[in-house]
Amino acid sequence: QVQLVESGGGLVQAGGSLRLSCAASGRTFSPYAMGWFRQAPEKEREFVAAMFRTSSSTYSADSVKGRFTISRDNAKNMVYLQMNSLKPEDTAVYYCARARLGYYGRDAEGYDFWGQGTQVTVSS
Repeated sequence: QVQLVESGGGLVQAGGSLRLSCAASGRTFSPYAMGWFRQAPEKEREFVAAMFRTSSSTYSADSVKGRFTISRDNAKNMVYLQMNSLKPEDTAVYYCARARLGYYGRDAEGYDFWGQGTQVTVSS
C-alpha cells in the first residue's frame, strides 16, 4: 500500500510563494510519474503539474505555467510543488498523486494513489 502525505499549505498574500511537499511511502517510487492536482470550492478537481522520473520530463497546466514548478527527490521519496506569484484564484486544496505504472498525463483517472490534501489560501 502506498501512502502520500502533503504538507506546506497555508495562508499567503497574493504575489507570495509557498512550497508544498509530498512524502510517499513504499519502496518503489522512482518508476512512477507523480502529479499535483487541486480542487477549489464547488469546482472539479483539476490538473496542476506532473513529473516523470527526472526533471527533464515535466509539464504543467497553462494556468500555472511559469509560476509553479514540480520537482522530486527519488532518494527521499519526496515530491515538491514550488508555487510563486500566487494569485487568489490559486486558492484550493492541493493533492499529491501517484500515477499508474506507465501513465504520465493530466487525467486524474490515471492516478491510483492520492494524499489527503493540503489547503492553500491566497488573499488579495
